[in-house]
Amino acid sequence: MLLFAFSEVQAMVAQALRGTTPLEWVAVLTGFACVWLAARESLLNFPTAIVSCVLYIVIYYQKALYADSGLQVMFIALSAYGWYEWLYGGRGQTPLAIARTTPAEWGAGAAFIAVFTAGFGYYLGHRTDSSFPYLDSFTTGTSLVAQFLLMRKRLENWWLWLLVDVIYVPVLWVKELYPTSLLYALYLGLAAYGYWQWRQQWLKEQAGPAVPLAS
Repeated sequence: MLLFAFSEVQAMVAQALRGTTPLEWVAVLTGFACVWLAARESLLNFPTAIVSCVLYIVIYYQKALYADSGLQVMFIALSAYGWYEWLYGGRGQTPLAIARTTPAEWGAGAAFIAVFTAGFGYYLGHRTDSSFPYLDSFTTGTSLVAQFLLMRKRLENWWLWLLVDVIYVPVLWVKELYPTSLLYALYLGLAAYGYWQWRQQWLKEQAGPAVPLAS
């Protein structure tokens, strides 16, 4: 019985993947690449993210995920600014170092998410045919805050990505964006890896250079 059920699921997934457009496959591959590069602290994550976001503007709009479609425009702008920040955002226009999120940033981020979810969720629910107006708005607002923290190289940006990825996986599956849903499942692993990688680097930077022992 279990083997039969697994075969049914396998057949359903295979059929869904065959119906996936080339546009979504390219968006999936570039999306995975940009998160991997961000986890590795590579500047190449920004141009790769811009390419992926341009593709997802079209993909999400076609699936009536309007907040997520508009979110991609914001991501493009934030990626361009983040590119500059990582290069020159440190003291004396030096490369930006990893830092912890401040209480003020947490407070401002939480307030933004609450206001954005309520306001934009109401708009989508009453003025559009959005599939999940408030959930769509919550993930959008949280993603914007996470992207801002990533742009500023705040360690805890990965916590917020883990949260939105958990939500996106079932939502995108329901909207029949199967490869993108699977991509967000992979993002969960990448976000955990990104946090671990950044934390190791942050601890190393906090320890400072090793002091040689006196002879």
